[in-house]
Amino acid sequence: MNEKRAGDEPVTLDTRPHLESDITRRDVLLGSAAGIMAATVPWSAVAQSDGAGAGSSNHIGDTKMNTITTKDGVTIFFKDWGKGQPIVFSHGWPLSSDDWDAQMMFFLSHGYRVVAHDRRGHGRSTQTADGHDMDHYADDLAAVTAHLDLKKAIHVGHSTGGGEVVHYIARHGASRVAKAVLISAVPPLMVKTPGNPGGLPKEVFDGFQKQVATNRAQFYLDVPTGPFYGFNRPGAKASQGIIRNWWRQGMMGGAKAHYDGVVAFSQTDFTKDLKEITVPTLVMHGDDDQIVPYADSGPLTAKLVKGAILKTYKGFPHGMPTTHAETINADLLAFIKS
Repeated sequence: MNEKRAGDEPVTLDTRPHLESDITRRDVLLGSAAGIMAATVPWSAVAQSDGAGAGSSNHIGDTKMNTITTKDGVTIFFKDWGKGQPIVFSHGWPLSSDDWDAQMMFFLSHGYRVVAHDRRGHGRSTQTADGHDMDHYADDLAAVTAHLDLKKAIHVGHSTGGGEVVHYIARHGASRVAKAVLISAVPPLMVKTPGNPGGLPKEVFDGFQKQVATNRAQFYLDVPTGPFYGFNRPGAKASQGIIRNWWRQGMMGGAKAHYDGVVAFSQTDFTKDLKEITVPTLVMHGDDDQIVPYADSGPLTAKLVKGAILKTYKGFPHGMPTTHAETINADLLAFIKS
């Protein structure tokens, strides 16, 4: 296992991509991509389950949306595709369930039922002003799994979503959970404290909040253009499609949710939660993660979860489920089948 400390210094985001404003051209490209997928994916194996995935139906234009309403009145959007053993995906900050496209399509074609929701204040869920903390995140995930009556589910969380999965299992128990996977995840604790000297200074996260509050449209270009996918590394080939998709997802959510979410993912201490996990757990982390530095996250988490497996990816970035989907998907499948 190669261990490499990444991101000890705050990252300076100074690149500025030049985005085209030709919406018509973009829509044509998206439509073409959808047509290609329709022609190549074995849809007979991925039909949406009847009944089990039915939630409240909200209609926006001609689009039917599956949603649930939480106890505090927040509408949570979710996707529920296919049949078979369920795999539940929890996304990172400040994105949406769309960030799991590469995984959901892969496992759908391998005979699994795939479920993902937009966290409160993110994506298509309610842009509520309150409840942007790990307790509410875990409770919302529990509400989705209970509504869909998911059993023996594999829970996969990326970044903030990894914290959500950990807190969900600790807070609500593992009666519905078969396994857990934490990818580039924020536990045990991101912020630097006397007890966590390897963490990032609080000033780094204060800077995140300032940029979200003042000019998140630019900030949400800087992050994917630079450290999130490792496109700022020498020789890296940036994908404008990936950058724009990250920006699109971020701007769909609410600024208040994203602002508060910085505190939730950076200051929540998951140490106790990790010790309470008893299901088989896989920890996946790239040693060139510039967002959640490797040395203060993956290895420490694996030590705290009884029997956890740590898999380290040399040179992989924080957003490796997208940039290295083929490798990540294969390793996920092997763990799920093991």
